[in-house]
Amino acid sequence: MKKTCVCVVVLMLVSLLSFGALVRLKDIARFRGARDNQLFGVGVVIGLNGSGDSGTVPSTLISNMLKNFGISISNQDLKSKNAAIVIVTADIPPYFKPGMRLDIQISSIGDAKSLANGILLQTPLYGADGIVYAVSQGQISLGGADIKASINLQPRYTVVGTIPGGAIVEKEIPIQIVDAKSVSLLLSNPDFTTAARVSQAIDTKFGERITKAIDASTVKVTVPDVFFDDVITFLSIIEEVEVIPDVASKIVINERTGTIVMGGGVRVEDFTVAYGGFYVTIRNGKYTAGDNPGVDSSVENLVSALKSIGAKPQDIIGILQAMNQAGVLHAQIIVM
Repeated sequence: MKKTCVCVVVLMLVSLLSFGALVRLKDIARFRGARDNQLFGVGVVIGLNGSGDSGTVPSTLISNMLKNFGISISNQDLKSKNAAIVIVTADIPPYFKPGMRLDIQISSIGDAKSLANGILLQTPLYGADGIVYAVSQGQISLGGADIKASINLQPRYTVVGTIPGGAIVEKEIPIQIVDAKSVSLLLSNPDFTTAARVSQAIDTKFGERITKAIDASTVKVTVPDVFFDDVITFLSIIEEVEVIPDVASKIVINERTGTIVMGGGVRVEDFTVAYGGFYVTIRNGKYTAGDNPGVDSSVENLVSALKSIGAKPQDIIGILQAMNQAGVLHAQIIVM
């Protein structure tokens, strides 16, 4: 007889600001214009040993392809379940040049049962502007072991696969970072306080006023005349500037697994929670739970106190949500 143990996992992700930790700008921001671009294409996978699409579309596409080589075969003669229609997708990072390789993802769009051991025929990959930026081809990898009987491991998903390095870039996507002698930094997590600190840190680094925080996510930086012919060096110096980012207090709850993830900046006001025949009380920054002595008023200690009196994961999640609605828990709660 199997016993299932459900536990609450509390991960205290203490915010960097709590300890005054410095981080590089390259870790929390990027330059406007330097971004990934999505590519897509429609292709045919062959060699599927009877696990491909049951329709005639793959056979028709292959028949048309063979005509380009002077081979005329009707799609009826080619009809089999050894081919499948797929969507091919990829992300092309900034600064990728022709000849460099990309990882690609392949997904079946028909009724194929498996893409295992299949070969993707040459497939052009288009950008949103309809231009071909890469060409893909190769053997599909589904990843993982072919496990059919295990209580701990899931069988692999057989109609989605990848080809590492399966696409070759044919055309570079143009990128413009410097615009009218200025560059713009975009924060990964928009925050007015962080934007102001970034602006101050860059000005301090160069010893002059060259920045302006436009909004919570954008800091505009003017390129000094001394760096105008060496912008790469200027950008590299900016990337290495260190700043203390600020973050809003959040609690992320996964109701399915009972996982609670919280930052170190979460504040709790005085309150009392009644749970069964026990009470959890906070007064003057100290918790009291049952017969347990008072401890510091952190959410981590609150969860530990609730667990000590027998609260289950779903009960703890419900208590945190109720505290937030009552206004005694100062954090944004995100339920997954």
